Parts: sequence; structure tokens; C-alpha cells
Amino acid sequence: MTSPEEPVVEGARDFAGVPDDTQRLWTPHRMAYIGGQDKPADPHDEGQCPFCAGPRRSDEDALIVHRGERAYVILNLYPYNAGHLLVCPYRHVSDYTDLDRDEVLEVGELTRTAMRVIREVSRPAGFNLGMNQGEVAGAGIAAHLHQHVVPRWQGDANFLPIVGRTKAVPILLADTRRLYADAWP
Repeated sequence: MTSPEEPVVEGARDFAGVPDDTQRLWTPHRMAYIGGQDKPADPHDEGQCPFCAGPRRSDEDALIVHRGERAYVILNLYPYNAGHLLVCPYRHVSDYTDLDRDEVLEVGELTRTAMRVIREVSRPAGFNLGMNQGEVAGAGIAAHLHQHVVPRWQGDANFLPIVGRTKAVPILLADTRRLYADAWP
């Protein structure tokens, strides 16, 4: 008796660029996020914190939609969905319980206004709101508190994030910032 032939394993690199029936959505810009390019080396150093640095730049460059007295609204540079906003206190504080009363009120009011503006401009079916407190809870920048305001549409969590680990965002951040800033009361 002869033994069955060993299967031949071909390396994927041998087929790079060879046409097939698979559609690919290449998102090399995501490597900056995956590699931690914009994460501060020392998260407690306010000089390295992107949420402390943002307000020192122009609204357009920093993607700031609105500036309040104690907090501001900025587009997420690595959005979960199109129109994903963050509400950040100006003060470099990591824990919600460390906000003072006026900061809590303004973060809450800016979150409510953000939802109204997003509804007017983008017509989502719903929202995810939340704060990830600490790295273990999923906070990308744990040292500076920020509230996520994520618009959601029916079917927006399609096969791409599940199978392809890719999120299609159909509008440029600068265009979203302009639309939201123009609609802000």
C-alpha cells in the first residue's frame, strides 16, 4: 500500500497581487491606530495627551466640533462608526468621579446636544453612549476621561468588522466635522 500524498501548503505571499474573486477593502491608515502611533508614551503627562493637545490647535486641524467652557466635542480620530464624537473635559482627569459638578453638567449637556446635532445631520436610528474607565475597560487613552457618542444605523455592523476586521466609514472626518460644527446651535 502506498501512503496518501502529503498536502502541499502554499505560502500566501506567493499569491500577493494575483486576481481572485475576493473583494478587498484595504485600510492601511488603521495601522497607525493598531501600532499605537498616537498613544502617549506616558499617559499621565498632559504634554503628551491628545485630548489636552487638541484644544491648543485649530478646530479644523484637531477635528473639534464645539468648544464649551469646561469641555469640548471632538470627532474620534479612529471612529467605530461615521460621526463618532467624543465629549472631553479640558481638565486632564481620568475618573468620572473626579469631575466637579460643573464639568459633569457640561459633559452631560454637550452629550445631549451632540445627539441632537447628529440626529439632524446624519439621521441615525440610535446611539451608543459610554465611557471606558481604565485600560482594562477598553479606554484607549485612559488618563483623560472622554464620553463616546456613537451614532448607529440598522445593519451598520455588517460582515466587514466581523469577518474582515475592517470598518467602512463612508465620510471623511473633515467633512463630518464641518457638517456637525455648522449644525451646532
